[in-house]
Amino acid sequence: MRKKHSKQEKAKIVLELLREEKTLNQIASEYGVHPSQLSQWKKTALEGLPDLFERKERELRKIEKEHQKEVDHLYKKIGDLTIQVDWLKKNLKKLCASAERRDLIEKEHPTLSVVKQAQLLDINRSSIYYKPVGTSPEELTFKRRIDEIYTKHPYYGSRCITATLNREGFNINRKAVQRHMREMGISGVCPGPNLSRRNHQHSIYPYLLRNVPIAHPNHVWGIDITYIRLASGWMYLVAIIDWYSRFIVSWELSSTLDIDFVLQAQKQALARANAEIVRIMAGKNITIV
Repeated sequence: MRKKHSKQEKAKIVLELLREEKTLNQIASEYGVHPSQLSQWKKTALEGLPDLFERKERELRKIEKEHQKEVDHLYKKIGDLTIQVDWLKKNLKKLCASAERRDLIEKEHPTLSVVKQAQLLDINRSSIYYKPVGTSPEELTFKRRIDEIYTKHPYYGSRCITATLNREGFNINRKAVQRHMREMGISGVCPGPNLSRRNHQHSIYPYLLRNVPIAHPNHVWGIDITYIRLASGWMYLVAIIDWYSRFIVSWELSSTLDIDFVLQAQKQALARANAEIVRIMAGKNITIV
């Protein structure tokens, strides 16, 4: 009975033929195969080698094509996600103040670090860890007395206020008085530069509302920021008033002079109506005992 050889056995025999370490008859006698059959296997193997390499190249090209397709898909997905994140950051910044965005930080998030969350929310990382220091009783006493002196003498600057405090027994220098006045948003009333004269080194800013009749509501709004002296500290008030009706369109209170509460008041006002002209006014202090 004729013996059948598997593909693996045929490949092994052909490899021995190609090594040429033994003669054709020796290999035929060893494996029990006729020499003409061995010659046929060798010929078939040699003829199929080019197809083998070509098939391998086709498979490699197919794999590379699929890999490139997957890479292109991932790049497109990254681009889409980047556009979506930028859009969300832009609108989140419009809708939420920085304080509200800071409240969204999850310090114990398992995968997103605080740095990455700060980048996504478009806030400064240092603001997350910042804890405001309360005003000391000594500073409150200084500011209260500075406010009283300034209310009585609005033309006093930091020099006169410092001299008055020193005469009253307060141990404070002019730099500290300047800092307190700057934080309170007050300064001595004094004549400013005469901008009505022609001077090419300075710009002339005309009063745009001069001779403009305010004829209807929401024609002109005024925005005013002032501070309120309380028994135990300070509050800052921003108000938006309609000049025609004297109606308070919107207002907000804050313990700091951050811009967030101003933007919040503006957002509330714009949700009610739109003004044709908006003017920023200089504020005055209010005292609540």
